[in-house]
Amino acid sequence: MKNIPSLFGSMVFHDDVMKEKLPKDIYKALKKTMIQGTHLELDVANVVASAMKDWAVEKGAAHFTHWFQPMTGITAEKHDSFISPCGSGKIIMEFSGKELVRGEPDASSFPSGGLRATFEARGYTVWDTTSYAFIKDDTLCIPTAFCSYSGEALDKKTPLLRSMEAIDKQALRILRLFGNTNTRRVVPEAGPEQEYFLIDKEMYLKRPDLIYTGRTLFGARPPKGQELDDHYFGSLKPRVSAFMKELDKELWKLGIYAKTEHNEVAPAQHELAPIYETVNSATDHNQLAMEIMKSIAGKHGLACLIHEKPFAGVNGSGKHNNWSISTDTGSNLFEPGNTPHENAQFLLFLVAVIKAVDDYQDLIRVSAVSAGNDHRIGANEAPPAIVSIFLGEELTEILESLEAKEDYQKKETKQMEIGVTVLPHFPKDTTDRNRTSPFAFTGNKFEFRMLGSAFSIADSNIVLNTAVAEILRQLADRLEQAEDFTSELAHMIRKYFREHKRIVFNGNNYSKEWEAEARKRGLSNLQTTVEALPVFIAPGSIELFTKHHVFTESELYSRYEILMEGYCKTIHIEALTMVDTVKGEIIPACIDYQNDLAKLLERKKNCGKYDTIMEEQLLSGLSRLSSGLIKKLDILENVLLESKGEQEISAQASFYRDKVFTAMSELRLIVDELETIVARKYWPFPSYAKLLYSVV
Repeated sequence: MKNIPSLFGSMVFHDDVMKEKLPKDIYKALKKTMIQGTHLELDVANVVASAMKDWAVEKGAAHFTHWFQPMTGITAEKHDSFISPCGSGKIIMEFSGKELVRGEPDASSFPSGGLRATFEARGYTVWDTTSYAFIKDDTLCIPTAFCSYSGEALDKKTPLLRSMEAIDKQALRILRLFGNTNTRRVVPEAGPEQEYFLIDKEMYLKRPDLIYTGRTLFGARPPKGQELDDHYFGSLKPRVSAFMKELDKELWKLGIYAKTEHNEVAPAQHELAPIYETVNSATDHNQLAMEIMKSIAGKHGLACLIHEKPFAGVNGSGKHNNWSISTDTGSNLFEPGNTPHENAQFLLFLVAVIKAVDDYQDLIRVSAVSAGNDHRIGANEAPPAIVSIFLGEELTEILESLEAKEDYQKKETKQMEIGVTVLPHFPKDTTDRNRTSPFAFTGNKFEFRMLGSAFSIADSNIVLNTAVAEILRQLADRLEQAEDFTSELAHMIRKYFREHKRIVFNGNNYSKEWEAEARKRGLSNLQTTVEALPVFIAPGSIELFTKHHVFTESELYSRYEILMEGYCKTIHIEALTMVDTVKGEIIPACIDYQNDLAKLLERKKNCGKYDTIMEEQLLSGLSRLSSGLIKKLDILENVLLESKGEQEISAQASFYRDKVFTAMSELRLIVDELETIVARKYWPFPSYAKLLYSVV
């Protein structure tokens, strides 16, 4: 691939393009709006729109769309062309400032959680000037927020932007106390590592469960899974390598910092990791990346699976959210400094995060719940449902020394000995990485590992930003009133660590011992979506989000309703798919195999000289399992009928978790055992072995 620097961002209306295409005064006015959030005057918007349209047409675009992120978890867009009639059957290409700044898509079919009646269709998309416009599929895409006619947020971007303002406001108060007058903005940043599976498209199209639900509802385990750890970081197969190269190219065109790709632990599983950037851009870019992955996979005869648990028995897919806070002057506030003053500031922000994660551990857990992620959390592939922080040995010892008012004796940096003379020595890190921790400090950022692969990272970052903003507010209120700032600063660092160190755990989060220890420490363990979601509308959550103007109370209740309803609908669709598949495909396959076996058995008996033990045993086993299959199918159909009687959303969700999902699991056990007995030519679907190992 030649000339990557010129390729990068070539489909983005970024700062350099603005400088080139816009008059100086218009550029300055737009930048002021982008940086300071000031109102964009219509005359400025008209000039920007015209320049943006000219640039897009030069790139081959004929349409524009307000690109937004509704509460469906995916992106949405309505395309309009640039054409405008000019008489005599002719057209001109036009794009006005009004069209750039605001759109009006029909909001009636998007989930609102009761924020408005179904017949109230009006909704508005409003240009987010902090996100650059870009061209995708020959369409100019303008990133926008999405709100109702009365102003409530109907999307994920609006509360994310609000949470960024909240942490900016409170962090600046802290920096001013440390004498920092140069910083004008504090910005949370993120870099989401995206895991996914690639399977052959033909195999995918033969699996109705994958098409309808994103995961396999049936499937006997293959003889070989991930036991040998031979897929992790292994050499890329040609089709996968070609896919990744084209993916890089398309992501780079859109200004997405795709940096690292590799094979993950499970067969057919892979990962894409970007360089981290502002949370708003990272959220936009991750949504785009997931969409483009699926599109490019199809071009290579592949299907990209982003479900959290597409296959039983092998690792599912997560999304590791690397989160930090930086200033507009380029300083990472989670980076230890070179002076006592800098390190005091670092430690203050560190203990603020420790207190925030402890105080709002349940909310942080809620930000990573879904029906899909329930399959993954708690297994030895993802963190447990218990929220804790990994700090590492050295940082923990520093904080323990401060708590005890003792001097910390810094350990000497050791040289790593490799044992091979031709390889150079290099300094050993002061702490290892903990891959079992849900929230691990990794040098200058925190890695939140609970998110599922299909998630928008907006949800978790809204919670992190707001929770930390609240603790910084408490600190600023206290320190601004202190008679002796230095003394009060040391006191608050010690106090916060002493009161919240229960959330710090540097050991194996997968162990049963930690589960028992966490219970002793009073940490919560919300294992399922149904248990966790009520936290979202608890009094403390409402107080937190409304205080910082991130959500209104009605917006919180709407999201609770949407998430609970989404959980129920997901399980319902999966159950209906199971019923349809068993009736239409699996039962007929079993009948065909039994018929042929019975005919063979009859012929051998009539002949009188052949042993029939094998046929008799197979038929006996098939008969037993077929009988069990019908019973379990009846149970599932009956509980689906019962589910209609539950009116209240939380009771309905509990019913789906306890009754419907249990019936589904029992039905699956029978089907998976049948798959090991029924001859392959009769079985209607590609096996796990074919799905996981067919890409070469």
